[in-house]
Amino acid sequence: ASVAMFTGKANCPYYAKAELLADYLQTNLPSFRVHKITQHSDEWEQWLHDVCETNGWEHRQSPIIWRELLDRGGKSQLLGGLNDFLEYSQQYYGITSMMLSEEMLDIAEENLQAHLEIVKEDEEIKSLIKPMQIWITSASVPICYHLIPLLANGEVFGMTTEISIHLLDTDQFKEILCSIVMEAEDMAFPLLHSISQHTKIDQAFIDADIIIILDDVLLNLEVKSLENYIREVSEICQVYAPLIEKNAKSEVKVISSGKTFANLKATMLRTYGPSIRPENIIATATSWESAAKAMLARKLNMSTAGVKDVIVWGNITGSNYIDLSHAKLYGYDCAIRGPANFQRPLLNMIYDSEWIRSEFLSAQSTLSSRLARCTGMLPAHAVATVLRYWYYGSPSEEIISVGILSEGQFCVPEGIVFSMPVRFQNGNWEVMTELEINETTQKVLGRLSHELVQEKLVALKEINEMHPYEAE
Repeated sequence: ASVAMFTGKANCPYYAKAELLADYLQTNLPSFRVHKITQHSDEWEQWLHDVCETNGWEHRQSPIIWRELLDRGGKSQLLGGLNDFLEYSQQYYGITSMMLSEEMLDIAEENLQAHLEIVKEDEEIKSLIKPMQIWITSASVPICYHLIPLLANGEVFGMTTEISIHLLDTDQFKEILCSIVMEAEDMAFPLLHSISQHTKIDQAFIDADIIIILDDVLLNLEVKSLENYIREVSEICQVYAPLIEKNAKSEVKVISSGKTFANLKATMLRTYGPSIRPENIIATATSWESAAKAMLARKLNMSTAGVKDVIVWGNITGSNYIDLSHAKLYGYDCAIRGPANFQRPLLNMIYDSEWIRSEFLSAQSTLSSRLARCTGMLPAHAVATVLRYWYYGSPSEEIISVGILSEGQFCVPEGIVFSMPVRFQNGNWEVMTELEINETTQKVLGRLSHELVQEKLVALKEINEMHPYEAE
C-alpha cells in the first residue's frame, strides 16, 4: 500500500488536473491513497522551499507530488510535478487524464474558493480559543519550576481557562528552559495550551496578560556596594518597562517577586513604564506572611492555616515590619469554643508578651534567612495565591499584604511601592484604609518609608549618572 502526497497552490490549474487524476486512482485502486495539502499562493513558495530543504529535493513548480510507503517505512520518494505524475500513472496503472484546459481553470477557481472558506473557518475557530498569555522572567530559577504546575492545574484561573506560558531568560540558561518546557509538555496539563522558551529580549512580553518578574541580584556586599546592586535592578527595569508598554496588552498585570528588591523592581517598572496602569503593578508579600504565621502557629501549637490577618508593612525583601495587632486565630483550642468561623484576637491568646517583643519581632532576620534559603515552593505558592485573589477575589474580610504604589495611605509618601493591607474583589484590589494603626506602628512606617524613598532616589541617581543626556 502507498499514499500519494499532493501539494500545490489553491489557484493552480495543474494542481487541479493532478488532483482529479489522483481522486480517480483512489476510487478505482484499493491500495492507492491520496493526501492533499492545499496552500495559498502567498504561502506556497516558502512552504515548497521548506519541504524540499527537509527532504533534500529539487523542485520549483506547483504541484509537488511524492509517494510514501505505508507498510515499509523509509524515506519519501519524490515523483515530481504534473507531467511526472501523468507519466507515473500511465506507466504503473495504464491510466491518464484527458482534462481540458478550461476544466482545469474552473476547478482551480473552485479549489481557491474552497481553500479560502476553510482558512476562514479555521481562523474563526482559533479566535474562540484565547489562552491567557503568561510571561515569566528569569525563568530558569527554582521558583518558576514550582510555579508552572500551580498555574497549569486550573486552581488559579479556573478549570475553563487555558493558558500559554512564555519562559524568558538569557542564552546561557537556554538548556534549562528547554528542559522545563519538555517536562511541562510531558505532564500534559489539560489547560496548558502551550509553553515556550525565549532568549531574545526584543520578543519579550508579546500579547502578555500577566508578567511575573523573578529577576534577582545576588547580594554580596563584600564584592559590590548596595548602590551598585540597586543600579543593576534599575537597568533591568529600564529594559523591561518599555517592552511591556510596547508589546503587552494594555491591561497587563505585573507581579514583582523574587528574593531581592521586590519593591524596587515594581517601583522602577512604573517609573520607566509610565503608561502601565499603576494599580496593575504589585509586589507579593505572601511568603513573609506565611513564614510569620507558621512561626506563630508553632508557638501556639496549632495549624498555620488558622492564623489570619498578619500584616507585612514596608519593604518586602528588605526592612519590613510584621504587625500582629489585627491578627486572629481560627480553630484555636482554648477554653472558649465556637463554630468554624469563630475567631479570637491573636495577642489575647499569646500571654507571653515578652516572647512577642524580644523573640518574634527580633526573629525577622531569622525569617529573612529562611526565605532566602527556600527552594522556591513557598514563593511560587505566594505568586499563585495572589494571582487567584486578583482574578477571583480574596476571602471576605481577610487581610492580604501586597506591595502597591502608594497614594499617601497611612501617611506613606506617594510614589514608592510599599507593602500594606489590601483586599481583592472584582478583579481589582483596594487598600484597607479603615484599619486603625497605633502610634508605634505609625513611627515604624515613617522609618520604613524613608528607607524606600532613599532606595528609589539612589536608583534614579545611578541611572541619571549613566545616562545624563537622557535624564535631561
